[in-house]
Amino acid sequence: MYTELENRVLDCISLKQEGESWDFKKEWYIKKYDLLLDIICMSNQVGSEDGIIIIGCDEETGHKLLDVKADPNRKDTAKIVDFLRDKRFAGGVRPVAYVHTMTVQGITIDVIVVKNTRNTPYYLSESYGDIRANHIYSRVMDTNTPRDKSADPDRVEKLWKKRFALDATALDRAIYLLKNPEDWDSVDGAQSYFCKTAPEFTLTMESDDLDGYEYYMFNQMDKNPHWYNIYLKYHQTVVYRTQGVALDGGRYFTPCPEIEGFRDDAGCYHVYRAFTAGTLKFEINRFLYHKEKTGEEDHCRKRFFECVAVFESAIEKHQFEAYAATSYRQADIPRGLYMPIFPKSLPNGQMPSAFEQDFVKALKLQGMLERYRSEQENRDTP
Repeated sequence: MYTELENRVLDCISLKQEGESWDFKKEWYIKKYDLLLDIICMSNQVGSEDGIIIIGCDEETGHKLLDVKADPNRKDTAKIVDFLRDKRFAGGVRPVAYVHTMTVQGITIDVIVVKNTRNTPYYLSESYGDIRANHIYSRVMDTNTPRDKSADPDRVEKLWKKRFALDATALDRAIYLLKNPEDWDSVDGAQSYFCKTAPEFTLTMESDDLDGYEYYMFNQMDKNPHWYNIYLKYHQTVVYRTQGVALDGGRYFTPCPEIEGFRDDAGCYHVYRAFTAGTLKFEINRFLYHKEKTGEEDHCRKRFFECVAVFESAIEKHQFEAYAATSYRQADIPRGLYMPIFPKSLPNGQMPSAFEQDFVKALKLQGMLERYRSEQENRDTP
């Protein structure tokens, strides 16, 4: 079964033509200047897709696949990272890239994945070969910017707008702004913040009178629930609302994790709690951790994330759930993790045993996620 990335690679190969976010190479790069230029151009996209350079696909023979296992110039992720680290990029901000290896009909090909970020434009502050300093290279359709030129002014403008999220929706711009907690101030000591660089954005927490429990509360010293409503406003409009909770008597504040689920191969549906990096809810979690620091929250946060998963991306979440669907029943609970003592009874007829089962399931999934990532890392290593 192919991953989402691999299916995208196969789709690109089947098109038999290059595009703005994908490129074909018959073999690994002999000239390092060519490799660097292609990575820079792929990183300076105005779109939202990761760039992919598919190595082992020969355009001159109808996009026939060629095995790269014996290629003397072959590189893995570590070598790509080291290669980029040695180059003088403006502001020290470098493209993020990694190598993914896949097998198609018994043929091994490599894919350099260049992550799509808002740090555009990427450009050198010191020339490297014929790649010039302070020139912004990009990719339009299937063509890179010539080495002796810079991208067209309208393209450069779009790349700078992308960096400062000026091309984003209100919610996407909020994610960008929340990544810099130092740019936000509290309002008269209240549980409300406004962004100093964009004061039309505010984040407010208001107490709620809910009295229900969640399994992750029992991993804290003070297990009593303290619920809040979190409001993100753009001007006076609420553009996002979510439930929040103060754990361990208020020592650690967080939005409630998302309720996720998957069906195993026996047809049983499993519900669990998780965050996905880069989402608004996760960025609010990180923001509040930095803004609400009292010196007592680190232990609470550690306990919280022992039983709440954090996915690196929506793609990883989707792929892990497919993995969990086929392996959940055979998996064991990791040893050595802390198991809290659950009370014999709870208010309002809530069943402690149900929360204990949720907690055990969470620990089991955490162990499975760790194994899944280890297997993926080994698989991606040539």
